[in-house]
This record gives sequence, structure tokens and C-alpha cells, in this order.
Amino acid sequence: MSRQAHPCAHGRLRGDSMFYSLRTLIAGLIFVNFFCPAYAEDGVTDTRILIGQTVGLTGTIAGPVKEMNEGANAYLASVNSRGGVNGRRIELLTLDDKFDAKLAAANAELLVKKERVFALFQNRGTPLTEAITPILAANKIPLIAPSTGAMVFHAPVNPLLFNVRAKYQDEVRKGVEHFATIGSSSIGLLHVDDSFGTDGLAGFVSAMNERNMIPAIVASFPRTKPDYEVTANAIVKANPNALIIVSSSAHTIAIIKAIRAKGSLVQIMTLSNNSSQSFVQELGPAGTGVIVSQITPAPNSVTTGLGKEFMALAKANNATVSYAAMEGFVAAKVLVEGLKRAGRNLTREGFVRALESIQKFDMGGLMVSYAPTDHTGSEFVEMTMISKDGRFIR
Repeated sequence: MSRQAHPCAHGRLRGDSMFYSLRTLIAGLIFVNFFCPAYAEDGVTDTRILIGQTVGLTGTIAGPVKEMNEGANAYLASVNSRGGVNGRRIELLTLDDKFDAKLAAANAELLVKKERVFALFQNRGTPLTEAITPILAANKIPLIAPSTGAMVFHAPVNPLLFNVRAKYQDEVRKGVEHFATIGSSSIGLLHVDDSFGTDGLAGFVSAMNERNMIPAIVASFPRTKPDYEVTANAIVKANPNALIIVSSSAHTIAIIKAIRAKGSLVQIMTLSNNSSQSFVQELGPAGTGVIVSQITPAPNSVTTGLGKEFMALAKANNATVSYAAMEGFVAAKVLVEGLKRAGRNLTREGFVRALESIQKFDMGGLMVSYAPTDHTGSEFVEMTMISKDGRFIR
């Protein structure tokens, strides 16, 4: 006679089997979480944080970009040499957008969706930043320190975009104030015909209206295929005492040279996007006396903590000592400060909150502050002049 199991035995055995299976599953999950930490956030592993950048490595802004990236990489190299941020090295993956807005957007898409970077960092140019902005919202990815001071990126506040440099309109306002203070009653504006130029125009009109001043000339030229001869003729004919130029470096250089070739001695000012040493070198003798507004303290300053730190790391990493390089350096410091505050359990949401917690962060001569309703960063603006020997003097 066959032996039949007790009616409850099968249930007991199955229950035991389920118990042991559940215990094994839990133990396995504990092992995986303890020994093999999984980071759900893109661009974050146990040993690195991958940051993406699309910027004009070639094209009309290649010179300033090279210096800007040298400054940023000098600081990141220093951080990585000390073990990185919370035990992770920072890796910067840079793609060339040739200063083309469509390519910048395509690069940003590739960095986010294929390379799966944690955040985007310091692209350059107003139209290019506008092209990238929709990608931020679509992928909930932050952009730190775009190299543009356009008002559109300050108001209304984009919750995923963190400015570091001051606004272009503040730089233009400072220029008008300077010229008015020294008695120039005839001030003109020349701007590139794109969103960067129109932003500068808005600042110029506002500053002139505040002083009840009428512009000597307001002129624009196309971003692509400009006629420098025609532009220079228009400026010389208007004969202003002072002229503010809002344009990228290559165009600004060509226009200043064309104006000087016609014998005009008009006092010229341009903005901080033209603060690179390459700008000064390419401008040559035509640059003597040109005023350039700056959005960081002097890179060779021995009186500020920021200047001393930059000089030391620039020397250690063979970086150019220039305002453009200092901008990159400062941007990298803000990026790292946000990552530090976000902690070891790094997420994009936590990173954004960490950046918004930065209040009066003094880098040693430059103050940066954020809040959920304010992503401006710094408001630092000062004036410099190009000397005969090609130096920026204050």
C-alpha cells in the first residue's frame, strides 16, 4: 500500500520552499545593493560623473572657447587629483558645434540620449543656448554656466538653467554709464542681427532712455556674410564720440579694423564675450584703447583669493591666463560646488536643489548666489581697456 502524505504536508513544504526562495531573494538584493551599488541616474557611476558640453571648438569663436575650456579643465583637473567629488572623478565630454545653433541642438541630444551625461555644462552663444533649452525640459537635465548673458535666460527663471556670468544688458548699461560720466554725449550702438544683438540693443535703449540721451546711431549687421565695409562706412558717417559693439569676436575684430582703417578715432567698447587673449592678439594695433567689460576679477590679480588660485592652477596646467579662461575656471567651481552639496547619493533633482541652496558663495573676489526664484548667479561687471602692449588694464 502506498504511503500517502498528510493532507497538510504538501502545503507546509510549499510554504517552506516559498520562505527559502524569498529569503534567498532578499539576501541577493542586499548583496547587490551593498557590493554592487546601482546608480539609476544617467552619467553617474561609483567612480565618475560624466558631464556633457557642446561648444564651438572650431569656427568664429574657437579662440575664446579654447581659453575658456583651458580654465575649466584646469580646475577640474585639480579637483580630480584630490579624489574628485565625493569619491567620483568628473569627466567632461566635449563636442564641437562650430558655433552653429542646429548642430548645438543635435550635439545636446546626442550627449543626453546616447552618451547619457548627468548634466550639460558651459555651451557658448545666445542663439545656441536657445536651441538647447527645449532639450533641458524634455529630458529634465540641468545646464550649468552657459556662456551668454542674455536676459531671456534670467527672466523668467528656467528651473534647469543656472547662469554664472552677469547679464549682457548690465554690461551695456555699464558702458553707457561710463561714457556719459566722462562727457560723451554722442553714443552709438552696433550689434549683430541675432538674439544676442537684440538683447544688447534692449539694454542700450533702456540705459539711454534713463539719461534722456538720443543715440548717435543704432546699426546692425547680419551674423552670416556681413559686409564690414558698408558697416564701417555707416559708423564713420554718423561720427559718434563713443560706440558700443555687441558681436562675437571674429566680427568685432573685422569691424574695428575696418573703422580704424578709415581714420576714425571713435572710442569703442565691446562686451566680455570678447575678453580672450586671442581677441587682443588678432585685433593687433587696432585694439589699443578699446574698452572691454569683464564679468570676473582680473585673472592675474594677486590681491584676490580667486586670482591667486587661478594663477597657480593655470601655471600647473599650462592654461592661458586670460579673462576667458577665468570665466571657465569660475564656471567649473560653481559646477563642483553644486556636486559637493548634492552629496554621495547624486541625482539631478538633488543637484538642482543643491545649486539653489548656494547663497553668497564667495570664491575670493566673486560672489555667486541662487534661489528657486533666482538663477542669475553673479552680477559682477567691471571695465578694462586694452593697452598698447596688448594687456587688459583697469
